Amino acid sequence: QLQLVESGGGLVQAGGSLRLSCAFSGFTSDYHAIAWFRQAPGRDREGLSCIRSSGGTHYSDSVKGRFTISRDDANNTVYLQMNSLKPEDTAVYYCAAIFGRYATACPILGRLFNHWGQGTQVTVSS
Repeated sequence: QLQLVESGGGLVQAGGSLRLSCAFSGFTSDYHAIAWFRQAPGRDREGLSCIRSSGGTHYSDSVKGRFTISRDDANNTVYLQMNSLKPEDTAVYYCAAIFGRYATACPILGRLFNHWGQGTQVTVSS
């Protein structure tokens, strides 16, 4: 019943922007955090940003100042606004949810998350 569904990926030129969406449903607790990750071929999974159910946020250094995470609770959706995109941003982007004691810290460590979407491809051309 618990679901996370990413959308909004696509092809964009370097310097352009995309907004990814993560629609979530079936949550049994109001105390949670949702984070964005990405994985490129031959690269480890990288945590990008996290947002708490209260609205607090956390970013990795690699995307700070370029990416912005937000949420719209009326529509049960978390967004990732990506600006000034670079070819090295090319990857499959995933959203994931965490519940319980780790949610307050809003981590971006993939091993702590149990619930994942299927991902959306982002390709940035030079």
